[in-house]
Amino acid sequence: MKNIYKTIGLLCFVLAFASCDDKLDIEPRQSISTSTAISTGENVKNILIGAYSETGQDDSYGGYLQLLADLYGITDQATWGGTFQPPRQVFNKSIFVDNAFVANLWLNAYDAINQANLVLDYADLVEEADRDQVMGEAYFLRALNYFDLNRLYSSPDGSLGVPLSLNGIVDYSQDLQLPRATSAEVYQQVVADLENAINLLPESNDIFADKYSAEALLARVQLQIGNYDEALAAADDVIENSGHELTDSFSEAFNNDSDSSEDVFAFQVTTQDGANVLVTHYADQSFGGRGGDVTVNQAYLDLFGENDERGSFFYASAQNGGTLTSKYTNQFGNISLIRLAEMYLIRAEANVRLSSEVGASPVDDVNMIRERAGADLLEEVSLDDILLERELELMFEGFTIFDYKRTGRMVGELPANSPALSFPIPQREMDVNDLLVQNPGYGS
Repeated sequence: MKNIYKTIGLLCFVLAFASCDDKLDIEPRQSISTSTAISTGENVKNILIGAYSETGQDDSYGGYLQLLADLYGITDQATWGGTFQPPRQVFNKSIFVDNAFVANLWLNAYDAINQANLVLDYADLVEEADRDQVMGEAYFLRALNYFDLNRLYSSPDGSLGVPLSLNGIVDYSQDLQLPRATSAEVYQQVVADLENAINLLPESNDIFADKYSAEALLARVQLQIGNYDEALAAADDVIENSGHELTDSFSEAFNNDSDSSEDVFAFQVTTQDGANVLVTHYADQSFGGRGGDVTVNQAYLDLFGENDERGSFFYASAQNGGTLTSKYTNQFGNISLIRLAEMYLIRAEANVRLSSEVGASPVDDVNMIRERAGADLLEEVSLDDILLERELELMFEGFTIFDYKRTGRMVGELPANSPALSFPIPQREMDVNDLLVQNPGYGS
């Protein structure tokens, strides 16, 4: 498994602190108490680093979350040809309750959430000068994980979201069973966490989450739940005040060893950490991939205009002859989670829905994206034009199923509210938590 930030997880940090200067009072390495493990501000900061690392693992934002979200939403745009069965089930919209990728994503997210909770629970131990920033990053990471858990595992009608745990677990012998909150309750918590993060984080924070990372994620969240005024305000502030700029060309936004001018937030990958798992499944073997598990179909290529750089940002696989995206050809490239291009498209969509022109007109924002790609400029745009532009710009970055479901569009022959378009609660979670209710279509 890949550790994004060359960090240690909570367990490693606990064991590392088992040795201390007081030779007369050394606890056994394998049985260090929680009070010792979480006893200083530095220890709390190490837990925060562990939360980043856990969130950026392969099973989550290290690549599988984005891969599954796209496979779930695509129909004729691309094809899964890999040998792994769990992604094939997602692509076929026929998921088993013991799907390992679906189960591991859930487990990994809750591990990260628990570490974020521990940071917030023990933030008073952190020196005052750093406390706000530490808490803001923890709020951001908790919100990020809960947001996508809720989007993927909520029941079609929203009556069942995911369990909300807002306190760190330090005693695993206690009863840890929790029922599922409603989807609306989870989104409400995500918004509250991001508002806290925005208020606590600095405007710049190196490779870690800053105020504008949180505000950009808030724009995404508000768009998802249909709060267009709030989505518009957040996206506009990021565009106008964050200091981020679109890269000069579309290709320059990808395969970077360090954050580009466009990255509002990215997970860092280094040669010491391991490979970018998106490269593993999207790239040819010469780039460190498996030969192209996801091949792009002509139906997607036909969506691009003649002069659009994005329409030629592909290459032929030497292994299977299929067409592969060029977004993932650097084995150790950073994983861009939030790009400024998305903020322009959120602002454009919100303005169209609200019949407003805050910041810029919708057509001007869409043309910012198209001009960068060398595409023909548009004279006017409709909501359908903007949704198409999102598919042209953001495909293979983990947006497909979410965009189709939130806009009520059919996914192939499935309606947006089909039970087949909600992940099952993993069977191993159902087995140990009597309070969980399974999603419709997956049994009791």
